[in-house]
Amino acid sequence: MKRICIIFGHYNTKTSFCSAVRDTFIEESKKIGNEIDLINLYEEKEQLPYYRNVNPPPKLVLDYRKRLEKSDVMFIISPCHNLRLTSITESWVDWILHPRWFFEYKSLIPGNKYFKNYGWSKPGAMKGKLGLLAIAYGGPMLAYSNFSFFDNIPYRRIKKSVFQLGGMRCQYLRFFSVLPNMEEKIFNKHMERVRKLARTLK
Repeated sequence: MKRICIIFGHYNTKTSFCSAVRDTFIEESKKIGNEIDLINLYEEKEQLPYYRNVNPPPKLVLDYRKRLEKSDVMFIISPCHNLRLTSITESWVDWILHPRWFFEYKSLIPGNKYFKNYGWSKPGAMKGKLGLLAIAYGGPMLAYSNFSFFDNIPYRRIKKSVFQLGGMRCQYLRFFSVLPNMEEKIFNKHMERVRKLARTLK
């Protein structure tokens, strides 16, 4: 059995495409005996403030980290807004997946002024765990292809600049042309991808 912590970042927590991804994944996960810890960011009774570098961080940050520490998998679900995850999701990432809990930087030659900008990241509490990322895009894949050489598009940025810093493995699902009038056969095809992903996490 695996414990999966889902961070859900769509404001429409009931009828959005992202909520269908969430619910389908949860349903399939429970069939194989996995345990789900769901964080609906827009429905949380207590909300994180806008990110700022505060030490020690708010208690809510520490509570979220404890929930992640108890999990084997972290699964972030969000639509793409302006080549980013939703602002509430990005803020959650900034607060929670932060040094020194998630990772810390190590200098190549500590104390040497010529090499102070050279070094590596040392993974922290989530090292070796699996990070999943599901992103829904409003437009077709071709609309985003002009950005494909850059790490600034969401899944690459999260993979390289977040998950890998923390020593996490990464898998992702991307859904394009997610519009209200999506054909049922296309919707069902997307949901089957979600079910297949859930079944791999035995």
